Amino acid sequence: MKMIDVEEIIERLSKLGYEEALAYWVKSEREEAQFYRQLAERARNLGLPESLVRTFEKLSQDSERHSLELTRIFRETYSREPESDIPPLEVMPVLERFERADQAEEVLEAAMKSELIAMNAYRTLAEKVSDPKLRELYLKLANVEKTHYEALKKEYERLGG
Repeated sequence: MKMIDVEEIIERLSKLGYEEALAYWVKSEREEAQFYRQLAERARNLGLPESLVRTFEKLSQDSERHSLELTRIFRETYSREPESDIPPLEVMPVLERFERADQAEEVLEAAMKSELIAMNAYRTLAEKVSDPKLRELYLKLANVEKTHYEALKKEYERLGG
């Protein structure tokens, strides 16, 4: 998997209207839920601390819950399914590098970096857009990513990182 081009994604997102941005958020949350579910499974299979498995599972569940709620809002508002072809900022290619237990800190660092990149990108977008509704959406997204970052950081520190 190739590294995502953050600047390119920010540029694409800055051109979206509210409807498309909301569809992007739905897709992002779905993929993020799957990403953290896979990280939890990998951590469990490698015999890593249960606290790490639980952290990944909680982030997966949070993202899944956000995805379902946003999908409901999108369907009610636009009477269609949300679709987006823009790759999510939050899901960097860390999973394939996570093959041994001694890589847990490295994976947490990469996941934290991913969440920080996303948070900063959404804050940048909030400053760029003129639509107040869209600005609010990007600020909410930034806050969600900040919460994810903090959960990962707490686990990273618990593991001695």
